[in-house]
Amino acid sequence: MKVLFIGGTGVISSAVSALAVERGIELFLFNRGQHSEFIPEGAKVIKGDVKDKLALLKGKTFDIVVDWLGFVPEDVGADIRLFKGNVGQYIFISTASVYQKPPTHWLITESTSLANPFWQYSRDKIACEERLMAEYRDSGFPITIVRPSYTYGVNTIPAAINSGTERWTLVDRMRKGKRIIIHGDGATLWTMTHNTDFAKGFVGLLGNIQAIGEAFHITSDEVLTWNQIYEAIADAAGVKLNPVYIPSDFISKNAHDLEGALFGDKSWCAVFDNSKIKRFVPDFVATVPFAQGIKRSIEWFEADPKRCIVDDEYGRFMDGLIAAYERAR
Repeated sequence: MKVLFIGGTGVISSAVSALAVERGIELFLFNRGQHSEFIPEGAKVIKGDVKDKLALLKGKTFDIVVDWLGFVPEDVGADIRLFKGNVGQYIFISTASVYQKPPTHWLITESTSLANPFWQYSRDKIACEERLMAEYRDSGFPITIVRPSYTYGVNTIPAAINSGTERWTLVDRMRKGKRIIIHGDGATLWTMTHNTDFAKGFVGLLGNIQAIGEAFHITSDEVLTWNQIYEAIADAAGVKLNPVYIPSDFISKNAHDLEGALFGDKSWCAVFDNSKIKRFVPDFVATVPFAQGIKRSIEWFEADPKRCIVDDEYGRFMDGLIAAYERAR
């Protein structure tokens, strides 16, 4: 099976790439080659920028194409023009944040309505899904849609509020005894999924003809509150959590770049029914509890001090947000 990943070295896709190669898939990665440490031995790299995929991939044929880097309808439109008629399965990576916000039911299934008025990122993904489903209905373009929720790996310290580039920042704050912002009261239910667990479900969809025309989310069945998530991170870091609770609306008003990620995602409960992926991939089971996964992450960072970079600017932002909230109380 000859498979092309557009991307393939991100937090989620790197674990899928590793498992795909392990299972004997002939894997090609189309990316800029900037994260060579996450390219598994045996994968072949086609180096190039995603903007140039038409010129660099035209004429090449693959059994399956997975686009990890499609964000707007123009991206999937380019893929349709490039791969229509010469691919057996096209998998689009969407996001679980496309599901209805605010939710009308606590349990999310693949049939939950798609509507997110709070986050443009999610609305763009919905538009991509609609474009692809229309193409499937009109011409039979063989699509499968996958919607990850918060999926992390060893190179991630997952949290609702943390530096987007230097993830060690949160652990550094914890170890210095600084206060850690938790949105709301920390009681909202959430699902964290380790990338190696996600990979097991995803690889089972590759070449699965029954998955054509279908959408799936792939998550852990472990459900935690945000309080439990932050406590697990602190425990893995060997310290006691020092939380400060700030309402999501206050955070959003004072940090507009977090509005989508909070009101469009992490402020709501995210509990997923995984029966569909388990029907299509019967051997899928998530086996990494968050407490174990986050310990692996901290060990990975500490294995090389060069990885333990702190985003001082983001730290000042968090201190400023806490001070602003205390002044407003």
